Amino acid sequence: MSDEIVMATEDDREELMALYKAQLGREFCPWEEGYPGNETIDFDLSRDALFVMKRDDRIIAAVSIDEDEDVNALPCWDPALAPGGELARLCVLPDLQNGGIARKMLQYGMEQLKERGFKSIHFLVNQHNTKALRSYAVFGFANVGECYMFEQDFYCYEKAL
Repeated sequence: MSDEIVMATEDDREELMALYKAQLGREFCPWEEGYPGNETIDFDLSRDALFVMKRDDRIIAAVSIDEDEDVNALPCWDPALAPGGELARLCVLPDLQNGGIARKMLQYGMEQLKERGFKSIHFLVNQHNTKALRSYAVFGFANVGECYMFEQDFYCYEKAL
């Protein structure tokens, strides 16, 4: 059982949609029917910004390098760490969660951001998502603020790459 992280391709679309749909209704998941959907996958694929972890040719996790002007415009990000990149849509098959896969995906995403010339990583985490907060604590992210977006309260996290 070897895990491999690769850039997603058009051939992965159906499995990606199934992975995204498996997250719907899970605690603290802000996603809803239609998001993320085909338009999101198109956007990510067009920018070579979608990565998947495969185990035995089956997609078990995904993460995207995101470009969200509203998130990038938040005043909490340190200008000295610009440009900052955002990782988003990190997800793992529900039956494989709590096994360190999300941390591997996050680490890989940070390496991709660094290779693409970003000086830092930033992202939002639902304030009540204790699982995610524990995962991010391992990497030493700084909580640099709070915001209300997408009808949720978030903590804003940032770290130099």
